[in-house]
Parts: sequence; structure tokens; C-alpha cells
Amino acid sequence: MAFLHEVLPVLWAGLWSTIRYALGSVAVGFPVAVLLCALRLSHRRPLAAGATVYVSFFRGVPLLVQLLIAFYAVPALGVEVPPWAAGLFTLAFCTAAYMAEILRGGFLAIPHGQIEAAQISGLGPRQILLHIQVPQAVRLTLPSLVNEAITMVKASSLISMVGVLDLTRASQNMATSTLRPLACYALAGLLYLIVTASVAAAGQRLERAMAAGR
Repeated sequence: MAFLHEVLPVLWAGLWSTIRYALGSVAVGFPVAVLLCALRLSHRRPLAAGATVYVSFFRGVPLLVQLLIAFYAVPALGVEVPPWAAGLFTLAFCTAAYMAEILRGGFLAIPHGQIEAAQISGLGPRQILLHIQVPQAVRLTLPSLVNEAITMVKASSLISMVGVLDLTRASQNMATSTLRPLACYALAGLLYLIVTASVAAAGQRLERAMAAGR
């Protein structure tokens, strides 16, 4: 009990940090993903090519390398970036690339007749995007989007490498101070499992609610 009393408060603090970074990355990354998806499907080749390069970079370069670039290379250019910002925005820009590809599949699955009908009704491109394409694409790709959110919860553990306190860094600190690494990491793993299972359950409930209201 003394061990749990010492370790759990620190792990809880790290857990809430992990949740904030995961939620923040998805919240920031989703609008970027929608924009990237629209650009990827644009008939303007320079815009489509730029979005393709973005997606290829963030999907092709390991997330840890992206974090190290943001943490070390950007300050070398004279731009001071706090560790929390480097961690959050790198996670957000990375997940945006993956969500853009997920949403692109949903966009392509929408019958083109709906877009033509909206255009005939006088809706502009932005209105069609926000009121027709995005809601349907989210509904069609919700399981994959939830999986990406779960991936970001786990991937956020890498921000500990740039000095940000999260659940992984907290468990590392407690493993060093208590000299009981197996117990500390097992507790951290259990907390990660609880969070990811909760996200999966929430995604399933949302999917059923959207199906019922369709």
C-alpha cells in the first residue's frame, strides 16, 4: 500500500497530461486533416501536390524523428519552441496526415450526385464541404478515426523523449525512485489500457448513435 500511495499520484498526473496531449492533438489535427483532404482532392495540381508532400512526409518519417526535429532543429533556426508546444503540434500535424487519408476515403465514397445537387441548390464549396462532405465522411470512416485517436494516445508516450511529463515519463521517474520498474511500468500499462478501452467504447457508442439518427 505504501508503494501505491507513493506512485499513483505521480502516475495520475502523468495520465492526465497524456490525455490532454492526445485530445489536443486530435482537436488541432482534425481541422488540418479536413483541409488536407480537400486539397488532396482539389483539381488544382499545385495544391494537391503540396498536400500530398505533407501527407507523405508525416506518414513516412517516424514520429520520434519528427519530435526531435521540432525540439532541436526549429530552435536552431532561431525560433524558440517550448517542449509542450513541440510535442503537441508535432502530434497534431502527424495525426492530421493520417486522418486526412482516412477522410479522403470517406469523401470519395459520397455519391457525386449529392455534390451536384448541392451545387444546383446554390451552396458554395465551403458549405458543401462543412455541411455535406465532412459529416458523411466522418460517419463513413468513424471506426478508423477512433482507431487513429487510440493510436495517438499510445504515440503520445514519445513526447517523454523531449522532456514532457506524461504517463511514460512519470512511470520512468517512479521506476528510478522506487527501484521497482516492473511494477511501475505495469501500472502505467494498465492505465494506458483503461484509456484506450474507454476511447474504443465511446467510439462504438457514437457510431451506434450516428447510425440510429441517420
